[in-house]
Amino acid sequence: MSHVQPVFDGMHLEAPAPAKTRRIVDDFEAWVDEVWPFYVAAADTGQPFTIDEISRKHRLPDPPSPKAQWGSLPGRLQNDGIIRHHSGGTSVRAGHSMVHVWIGVPAHQREAVAAARREARREARAARRAA
Repeated sequence: MSHVQPVFDGMHLEAPAPAKTRRIVDDFEAWVDEVWPFYVAAADTGQPFTIDEISRKHRLPDPPSPKAQWGSLPGRLQNDGIIRHHSGGTSVRAGHSMVHVWIGVPAHQREAVAAARREARREARAARRAA
């Protein structure tokens, strides 16, 4: 049995270009340090935004485990009093699913908001222990 190479008529079969993937940072804390200033700057504008919107606009890298770790960033930003929940919206990254829309807390109120969130978490832990 012999193998016969097919003859092409000069037309090249071209594959589509591979999808451009985002850079992934290996260390979670290093990733947080890298992306944090972009979200603080977005909060400082006073305009509503989604986490995905800022990451796409600035082409931010992904955390080590993108499906699990993007969600922890807004919690950290909230706990530091930088952002608060504004409304709901959709995200391209989440397949047009509903996501939170955030808005910045004014800079002069951030420490008070962070302190209130720390106290609320402390009270919630105490209530769970008592129950």
